[in-house]
Amino acid sequence: MILFAALATVLAGLLIAWLLWPRRARGEVSARDANIAIYRDQQSELDADLAAGKITADDQQRARRELERRLLDDIGVGESAAAPGRRALPWVAGVSIPVAALAVYLVVGSPRMIDREAEHAVTMQQLESMVARLAAKLRDNPDDLDGWKMLGRSYTAMRRFPEAADAYARAATRAPRDPQLLADFADALAMARGQTMQGEPEKLVLRALEIDPNNLKALALAGTAAFERKDFDGAARLWQRMLPLVPPGGEDARAIQGNVEEALAMKGSKVLRGEVRLAPKLKDQAAPDDVVFILARAAEGPAMPLAILKKRVRDLPLSFALDDTLAMAPGGKLSLFPRVVVSARVSKSGQAAPQPGDLQGASAAVANDAAGVRVVIDSVVR
Repeated sequence: MILFAALATVLAGLLIAWLLWPRRARGEVSARDANIAIYRDQQSELDADLAAGKITADDQQRARRELERRLLDDIGVGESAAAPGRRALPWVAGVSIPVAALAVYLVVGSPRMIDREAEHAVTMQQLESMVARLAAKLRDNPDDLDGWKMLGRSYTAMRRFPEAADAYARAATRAPRDPQLLADFADALAMARGQTMQGEPEKLVLRALEIDPNNLKALALAGTAAFERKDFDGAARLWQRMLPLVPPGGEDARAIQGNVEEALAMKGSKVLRGEVRLAPKLKDQAAPDDVVFILARAAEGPAMPLAILKKRVRDLPLSFALDDTLAMAPGGKLSLFPRVVVSARVSKSGQAAPQPGDLQGASAAVANDAAGVRVVIDSVVR
């Protein structure tokens, strides 16, 4: 038992280092693939245990049911919106696999239980089938808190964020003071609402921090929310609170420190603020889900946008803030060009390049740190 616990700890450490690697090169496996590979190995050992008489057929069947759920759980962990501060989160996934194996060990006496049917491959179709079975089970047993949590993680892994948010909401009604659940709920809700933490997602995270001020995911997401609001001091303070909670000098600590430094570097950056409206005469030509691009270009200089935001018509009228965090390239930052023009375009096709039938408008040339800039979308691209 002690040896297995030690091996599980080593496995967790290896997974933490791997999951925190900042970029995924072509040919590397995903976290999902790594989890599946580990399970396949456990499956082979399970067969050997069963053949050798170390476990019974009943033990195997019980483990199959348990670890199908665990497999969904492990695959679902670690999927999070890509935003400043969130790249520090994936180490959370590293502990789930050894913990799951240890849980099965305590139940049936072996850490190597897994469904034989998944040995060849766990395809997306199989995953969807398992998720569908879990959803069906929850319809008959709606008070299964762990089931709702797992369903939320599974939908997140499948990038079905509205369904994930709904599953987490159902779990949260049954465990309103579970800080990790609230953080997971906030993450899925933010993704479902256009990858923004503003509004209800941030409220959920702040509630999680009231319950547990040291919840790592809640701190990371709260920092992301502050960063989105251009509260760079606030973001840095929240992310700094994470550092004492992780091993010093490790990959996770370095990732968090990188976020802190990025936020502090943005404190003195130029911010261009204003409002975009759609002219009443064009309202009938825009659907609520049409994409709106808001961008700043140098009044005299390169044609490439210096900063760009992507919203929806339903968000109009909206206040915007453009700065160097929205730059398209390192050499094309807003702060490098004193005079800029802000334009907004409703893209009927969703493409960044203008197309006939798009709706557009632009400001006069303004300073790159101007406030109160007004842009009215009042013409049609011909």
